Amino acid sequence: MALLQGFIRVLLFAVVFIVCSCLVLFWCIFVSCLFLVLDYYSYLCGRRNKEGFPMARIRQPKKVKEPVRLRMKDLSDGSKSLYLDIYRNGKRTYEYLKMYLIPETDENARRRNKATMNAANAIKSKRIIEMTNGEAGIENEKEKVFLLDWMQTYKENQEKRGKKDENQIKVAIRIIEDYAGKKVTLDQIDKAFCQGYIDYLMMEYRPRGKRVSNFTLKNYYRVLNSALNAAVRAELMRSNPFDKIDKSDKIRLPESKRSYMTIEEVKALIATPMKYEEIKCAYLFSCFCGLRISDVKRLQWKDVFIDKGQYRLAVSMKKTKEPIYLPLSSEALKWMPERGDKTPDDLVFDLPSGNEINRLLKPWAKAAGINKRFSFHTSRHTFATMMLTLGADLYTTSKLLGHADVKMTQVYAKIINKKKDEAVNLVNGLFD
Repeated sequence: MALLQGFIRVLLFAVVFIVCSCLVLFWCIFVSCLFLVLDYYSYLCGRRNKEGFPMARIRQPKKVKEPVRLRMKDLSDGSKSLYLDIYRNGKRTYEYLKMYLIPETDENARRRNKATMNAANAIKSKRIIEMTNGEAGIENEKEKVFLLDWMQTYKENQEKRGKKDENQIKVAIRIIEDYAGKKVTLDQIDKAFCQGYIDYLMMEYRPRGKRVSNFTLKNYYRVLNSALNAAVRAELMRSNPFDKIDKSDKIRLPESKRSYMTIEEVKALIATPMKYEEIKCAYLFSCFCGLRISDVKRLQWKDVFIDKGQYRLAVSMKKTKEPIYLPLSSEALKWMPERGDKTPDDLVFDLPSGNEINRLLKPWAKAAGINKRFSFHTSRHTFATMMLTLGADLYTTSKLLGHADVKMTQVYAKIINKKKDEAVNLVNGLFD
């Protein structure tokens, strides 16, 4: 009996072993077949791709086109002009910002370019907000642009336009930083800030412990005022708070006293000999055409020509870089030297420096009996007052002088009106 039980146990163990072995063998065969099937499927997919059979495409996320991009245009002088490339409703437009990046030759240039880029990116962001809010009907908000960054951008733009106020702007930037610090943004500037700036200039600004003249302070006021006007044009501000300040609260200048020659004094100068004939001719020429000394010294024969029977000159004024186109009277022509064999590029007048000219003019004026402030620039004042005295209107006189604004010419009109008042009052008491 015991032998039978042992046999049964061995038989059961053998059966279990055989069954397990079969299961393992079956699993191995199944897995091998599965790998073969997958490998064959990969082979078919690769073959279809090579033979051009269509495969399922993976959907890529759609790129969203940026509506406003800041771009640069290379200029001939090595600088870069910044502009916005605006794409809206299938149409592309460009907005030139009148901002420029200069070659980064030093750390100062890099700082200036950084300030310019900050201002340009602020305008770009504003345009994007305007486009977005315009579609959603939301009112736009002001951009957070630091005032000192904008002042640097304004200075660079002035330099690019050939303006000669770089030093004034530099000083004004230092004054603004002393007055308000570095963290003031354009949206924080209001009437109180602007009035405070004026008061700071008048009451506290004391370089080297000394008060400067109102004329100089007025220049620093004008710098900030002009920079804020530029920010308004760039749509970084809605309005200039300086416009809200009463004229009586702004920096006032004493009435300008401009020295000029009367017609009788001009006649006396003509009749008085001068050792330096070229300087005398240049001065009297300016008395009859109004050119500044800087433009008389640069005048070339090619700038003088005849148009429709009238002698004229066309020059670009050195001070303003603006062109001026003037008719020349017969009196002006009298004081021009003979051209002779001079080439078109030769100078009309051969003159020394401005300081030397003014030094040599004073003895001549004294010999003519003129005892008032006298320099070459009085010839320009003389031309202006002479035109108005002889009946020319203010607008025409302004154009002959090359003034950008007729308000600049009104100073001469006030002089003439004062003379008229004095003339009328001469009869007072004659018939008492």
